[in-house]
Amino acid sequence: MCHVIVTCRSMLWTLLSIVVAFAELIAFMSADWLIGKAKSRSNAEPASTNGSPSEPYHPTLGIYARCIRNPGVQHFPRDTLCGPYAESFGEIASGFWQATAIFLAVGIFILCMVALVSVFTMCVQSIMKKSIFNVCGLLQGIAGLFLILGLILYPAGWGCQKAIDYCGHYASAYKPGDCSLGWAFYTAIGGTVLTFICAVFSAQAEIATSSDKVQEEIEEGKNLICLL
Repeated sequence: MCHVIVTCRSMLWTLLSIVVAFAELIAFMSADWLIGKAKSRSNAEPASTNGSPSEPYHPTLGIYARCIRNPGVQHFPRDTLCGPYAESFGEIASGFWQATAIFLAVGIFILCMVALVSVFTMCVQSIMKKSIFNVCGLLQGIAGLFLILGLILYPAGWGCQKAIDYCGHYASAYKPGDCSLGWAFYTAIGGTVLTFICAVFSAQAEIATSSDKVQEEIEEGKNLICLL
């Protein structure tokens, strides 16, 4: 029989696990890792609708995607065009970014699996006599290590030609040149920190769901147990 056990700590851990997985996934897919130096619309492109010169814009560059100004395509309402610049893994601009993509993809995959499993921890607290919270916490710690490796390697690729095109000739490994860091990079860092917090918090969730009070209510025959 399934005993549904809900505690504040286990519920908070579940919510954080889901948020972290989505945050890392969105950051990985975003093109806003590097914000390029300001560029003006070329003379070949149409001016703004009111006839005034268009304002400079900042192209953005991600691990495998980029956003650039819409080159005046008719009947296209958006000001920017975003999408992958690399059609295959081998076309990613830098070997360091390829390694970053691998490490982040592995870490995010683990986090997504943990987030999926965490939903069922209200009903299932052990797998093969092993606490599911402890197993998930260990996996989150491993995922965090993959994310750290990816984030360390990513700035090493700033010296590639693609980054130089966006950030100027002063761009080099660990020096972004004329570029600034975008929200996706900071989101990935914040998600990595939260990943380790989740790994630590999983132990608290395990303690909460295996407390004496929970065991007493199970022995009393209750199927739904909610504790603060």
